[in-house]
This record gives sequence, structure tokens and C-alpha cells, in this order.
Amino acid sequence: MVWRLTVRHGSDVSHQRFDDLDVALDAVGRLVEAIRTEGPLEPASMLRDFAPADQVHARLQISGRGLLRKPTAGIDVRGDGSVVAYRGGVRREELDTAQAPVEAIREALTGERR
Repeated sequence: MVWRLTVRHGSDVSHQRFDDLDVALDAVGRLVEAIRTEGPLEPASMLRDFAPADQVHARLQISGRGLLRKPTAGIDVRGDGSVVAYRGGVRREELDTAQAPVEAIREALTGERR
């Protein structure tokens, strides 16, 4: 199966393809740590105020292939450095935060626990 990694970091969007899910998840882990080292975002004020924890600094999403519904999961890196793992593309569902975020998305994509 081919896995596609989409990274939305600020206004930049990039795509990478991987033949192996483990390699894709390793890339996600490295990218999450690199983004977290950039430090927190500043509070933003538009129609209302947004604290760093309310902002998404980067979204990393992995999707596979599927006939009816392709497996999709990812990680949001918040402006305060926290991470939130999720399942789904348009309709996102937060995943269990008791385990490591990368392992949570592995389980969401494959249905297997390590």
C-alpha cells in the first residue's frame, strides 16, 4: 500500500509518498519534534482572541488507499507545543492520548496495536 503524508505548516503545504507505513510514521515523529522545537506561537486576535493552545501550528496527515473510505489519521501540533492525534479527514475524531500520538495513528490506520 502507498501512504501519502500531507504536511500543513503555516501557509506551506507539502506532500510525500511512502511505500512503508513505518517509514511514514518515523517521518511524522521527526517532523513533529522539529516543529515543536520552533517554540510557541504568539496569541492571535481576529474577531476573537486565540491563545497558542487554540491554534494549530502544523497538521500532519497520513492517508492510504481505499475503495469507499481511505484510512486517514494524523497529528495536530498546537501553538503551545501540545499534540493531538486524530482519525478521519474531513470529520476528525480525537484519538486516545494515553498512548504515544504516533502509535495512536498507527492503530487508527491499521487497526493493529503494537
